[in-house]
Amino acid sequence: MCGRYTLRVPVEELAEKFDLPGPLPELSPSYNIAPSREVAAVVLREKTRRLEKFRWGLVPSWADDPGIGNRMINARAESVAEKPSYRRAFRSRRCLVLADGFYEWRKEDGGRQPYYIKMRDGSPFAFAGLWEVWRGGADEIRSCTIITTDANGLLAPIHERMPVILDPQDYDLWLDVSVHDPEVLLPLLKPYEGETLEAYPVDRLVNNPANDGPACVEPVG
Repeated sequence: MCGRYTLRVPVEELAEKFDLPGPLPELSPSYNIAPSREVAAVVLREKTRRLEKFRWGLVPSWADDPGIGNRMINARAESVAEKPSYRRAFRSRRCLVLADGFYEWRKEDGGRQPYYIKMRDGSPFAFAGLWEVWRGGADEIRSCTIITTDANGLLAPIHERMPVILDPQDYDLWLDVSVHDPEVLLPLLKPYEGETLEAYPVDRLVNNPANDGPACVEPVG
């Protein structure tokens, strides 16, 4: 699964990397983004990419209780096209969840050791995501989820799953709301095999989402 990640780069760098026109929302650097927090994602509005904010943890529009989002931070690539909680969003509400690194935990004697995974050059990238809007009375919740798949060779010794990192050449197809065919979309949801990723152990202080500073991503050992 993907339960924590980072986004530290300036919004201006994101705009250049992901071809985002203004106006841009304000984003504060975060070293420990946790479920239920507001996150940055790119959606397509009238054929134009827009950077918007969503709460991490998908709340389907039909949900009786928005608390369901706490259990829907990830969607499995293998079932995302059929599972009732995700299939409508998969058809027409796909997004790029922006990140520049993420954490996974490896089971070891004495507990679970967190690892930080990022591009070797520190550049930002995009997780495959889905978004929804839930309305209840005067309340409105805009939420999203991150799609996961099998771990690649780098991640497999750490964890069996990893978030789907999209190839930049697939961004347009993933965002295109006119594309609904699972046979076209599902092949994009594969393990990232690029040799540009690196992984290293970090301090267990990242286990507490209240810790959100540079020390979270510093190597240990």
